[in-house]
Amino acid sequence: MSNKVKFGLKNVHYAVITETDGVITYGTPAPLPGAVNLTLSPKGEKTEFYADDIAYFVASSNQGYEGSLEVALLPDSFKKDVLGYIEDTINGTLIEDANAINKNIALLFEFAGDINATRHVLYNVAVERPNMESSTKGPSIDVKTETFNITASPAADTGFVKAKCEQGGAAYDTWFSAVYVYSAT
Repeated sequence: MSNKVKFGLKNVHYAVITETDGVITYGTPAPLPGAVNLTLSPKGEKTEFYADDIAYFVASSNQGYEGSLEVALLPDSFKKDVLGYIEDTINGTLIEDANAINKNIALLFEFAGDINATRHVLYNVAVERPNMESSTKGPSIDVKTETFNITASPAADTGFVKAKCEQGGAAYDTWFSAVYVYSAT
């Protein structure tokens, strides 16, 4: 039975994409803790062709999604793996490199929902640098989060944008162990 509502974003993971000679592979998913909010809007355009005084042909292109992911604090491992930060292990310093090229990722996550904890994967996600803010502590602590824009595009090799699996599905238990890849056989 499907969920009637969705809530409870959790278990966010990322897997770095590698492309070699047109072949896409995914790294082992790594946790991205502290997920607060995920917002995605469809990306694509609607085409309408009129004939015989009606909308004779109507189609929409699916170019994926655009949106943002808000987390409590982006871990240094993500900054190094995806954003190309450099770590000076001798001096304990993490350096943002303006010449680094961000790596695309698969983004895996779960919505608790009312019946099933549905798990999702976005196959080809481009990530932008997060915002940075803080404020002084007053009588109470006002926690600041980090938000970064994401664009989920169709995967270059399959054209797939996303997949989901509910509890009971064969891929459910291993969803965060490896990126689910559809096989028609």
